[in-house]
Amino acid sequence: MWGILKIAYKLLVNDKGKFSALLVGITFAVFLMVEVTSMFSGVMMKASATVTNTGAKVWVMDRAVNNPVTSIPMPDYVLDAVRSVSGVKYAVPLYSGAGLARLRSGSYQAVTIVGLDDTSLYGRPRLIQGRIEDIYAENAFIVVADAELPKLDNPKIGTDFEINDIRAVIVGIAKVPAGGLFGTPTLYTTFSRATQVIPSMRFTISYVLVEPTSTAAIARIKEAVTRLGYDALTEAEFIDRITSFYKYKTGLGMNILIMTVISFVVGLSISGQTFYSFTLENLDKFGALKAIGAKRKELMAMILFQAGLTALAGYGLGLGLCALLIALAKLRLPDYASVITFGNLGIAFGMVVVIAAISSYVGVRKVLKIEPFEIFRA
Repeated sequence: MWGILKIAYKLLVNDKGKFSALLVGITFAVFLMVEVTSMFSGVMMKASATVTNTGAKVWVMDRAVNNPVTSIPMPDYVLDAVRSVSGVKYAVPLYSGAGLARLRSGSYQAVTIVGLDDTSLYGRPRLIQGRIEDIYAENAFIVVADAELPKLDNPKIGTDFEINDIRAVIVGIAKVPAGGLFGTPTLYTTFSRATQVIPSMRFTISYVLVEPTSTAAIARIKEAVTRLGYDALTEAEFIDRITSFYKYKTGLGMNILIMTVISFVVGLSISGQTFYSFTLENLDKFGALKAIGAKRKELMAMILFQAGLTALAGYGLGLGLCALLIALAKLRLPDYASVITFGNLGIAFGMVVVIAAISSYVGVRKVLKIEPFEIFRA
């Protein structure tokens, strides 16, 4: 069998034009599939930034909430009711809203403001400059150092500006795991200050963050919150809800699906046509092998080996090209939303296997039908 596979390899690489065309087709298809799905993964990571950065195990929210941007305020009694549930170690309020900052230069910039519980500061970011205690100072805010920081003119500790006509002073600079999706800088302050700075409705609690006493207590907490008329979701469940919202209730999911299908069709058409042409040009060689005693399974192994080798080589080249371009893009565009995940790699690999299977099927059918006497008669 190794001898047959060696012959198959030489037949494949000796025709450099056809081999290059096969590689280019699969490489381009893999590049598009991974790039498009990685963009979706990056957007979802940024869309769930508030959830990821806070790190709460259970989130209590209004049932109509489907993403962090559209938080619906809840009355104060919800916080008290959640705190009284058996299995709750502690529960704190969180405020999330949008404000308008007027900078020293006179320009205006929309900002996202997160209000942390005054007592515990639960969900606070990791500071790289300043002290967390300074958040209790008058008009104090902590700014997140991410790709959106230059929009605030790169503030330092002590920089001041106005938010909704109220003075704000930067007392700390923080780093968070994920940046926001909509290109707005993020500021942290206390819950009481956030509700004073941002005009709000009658209720002010956006979310209630819950720390359960144990993992087993989460189910009991969910049941109690459901009886109150609200939802209690774990961090993973909230992220899944956000992903489902953008996937099925916006145009983003359908656009990603269409682009992925187009990439698959492009790769399949190019590689399938090229591989069929390659098989036709080598029919005489396959016929000669069949005439000297090559078995059907050996000829099938040759075709499968050629298709599989080309598919794997194209898969690796496509991944490498995609990773390189994403890295270069992030050097020039820090807020570029694209992340390669194991899920993206799995989807691309599955589609490459399908491309290789269909291409090899076309070749196998043609080779098995050939009769040796036809080759020698020609």
